[in-house]
Amino acid sequence: MSNDRFASAHDLVREYAELEAQMADPSIHNDQGKARTLGRRYAQLGPVVAGYRQWRAAEDDLAVAKELAETDSEFETEIPELENVRDATATKLEELLLPRDPNDDRDVIMEIKAGAGGDESALFAGDLLRMYLRYAEKQGWKIEVIDATESDLGGYKDISFAVKSRGVAEPGQSPYARLKFEGGVHRVQRVPETESQGRIHTSAAGVLVLPEAEEIDVDINMNDLRIDVFRSSGPGGQSVNTTDSAVRITHVPTGIVVSCQNEKSQLQNKESALRILRARMLAAAQEAAEEVASAERKSQVRTVDRSERIRTYNFPENRISDHRVNYKANNLDAVLGGELDLIIQSLLDADKAAKLASTK
Repeated sequence: MSNDRFASAHDLVREYAELEAQMADPSIHNDQGKARTLGRRYAQLGPVVAGYRQWRAAEDDLAVAKELAETDSEFETEIPELENVRDATATKLEELLLPRDPNDDRDVIMEIKAGAGGDESALFAGDLLRMYLRYAEKQGWKIEVIDATESDLGGYKDISFAVKSRGVAEPGQSPYARLKFEGGVHRVQRVPETESQGRIHTSAAGVLVLPEAEEIDVDINMNDLRIDVFRSSGPGGQSVNTTDSAVRITHVPTGIVVSCQNEKSQLQNKESALRILRARMLAAAQEAAEEVASAERKSQVRTVDRSERIRTYNFPENRISDHRVNYKANNLDAVLGGELDLIIQSLLDADKAAKLASTK
């Protein structure tokens, strides 16, 4: 395998050393935003540098063995195994050098919206929420509900929540890296509690996954915002409180509209709405700038229709099916209990395989 194939790794090793020197300077921590950015990049490059060093060590060991074999035939027996090690480390390094999603170290804001199916869809939205809450608990992440509109039967018409890692996540283990392929239409097939004839109904709920943006990521001109206040409402339209504390923010240049009503004060709801707005604007900006990001987000929900689905949850057969990677398993109860790793890994593996194929 040619050394030129990994020429890009040389630059990353050099960048890693420069970052290490910068982070050793105590003054860098006077700017917490810059320190976080450097720390995030340093963590990203760590596995690549380790993989590169392992490959170079394997290359060196093989070269030494071949040189010694010229004068001592006993070393020839070691060459096949050393070649296997060299090839294995080269394959690993090749994977590490694949283009990274720039959002893979971020936390996420997720939105779940009931769609086709009425009350049953809202109940299913509640099931999806519990599934993600339990998965987050298993990962040791924090959940923060930002805004929610409940339905009459206890589910959700829509709900927005943040999923945050505790501390700095290992590369590939952040909430966005693990959850980014959950965006899309999720379809459920089951007998609703309200169905007296025992017939199986199909309904759907939409999931949107947004990388959470920090204030330094998105510059929002407050003059571009139209802010309206109104009275919060709960299931069935009843008033949650008697003050006009709910907030609707419209970003006029893009037409993005965000509403929040969960908090008791206008200020709190405004801050929550701005948080979602920043995440949506970051995603929109990345869509416009990067063709790859645009292609990925095309798979996420546009309209919550029964026909546009990425995954089906079949209760009568206890079956979960992800239609993008032909994943099927009869453990729906476990998946709804937060056992999502096998599905998520199948999606990540498919994404990696597609990227590897595009480099050939």
